[in-house]
Amino acid sequence: MPDGDGEALDVASHSTLYAVGAYFCDRHPDLVDDVLGEAEAIERLGIRAWAAEEELSVQDAFETLVTGLGIRFYTALAGEPGLVTAPSDRP
Repeated sequence: MPDGDGEALDVASHSTLYAVGAYFCDRHPDLVDDVLGEAEAIERLGIRAWAAEEELSVQDAFETLVTGLGIRFYTALAGEPGLVTAPSDRP
């Protein structure tokens, strides 16, 4: 088990969720805010309700939610200031 904060961050940065966030932020920086907004809506409404409202499959809603979580996780660990704001800070 990691015994220091640096080691814990190193282990966390090798997770799949981190990789999803890093990949998305790198490949689609212009869509980050949109995905975060959609993920927040999914959290608020529930995955099935959001999928029905958007006329998407539950699988697509799940992938959007996981991508949003990955973006949050990546930016929190990577310390990318200004890239992502907390959900309560967004309009």
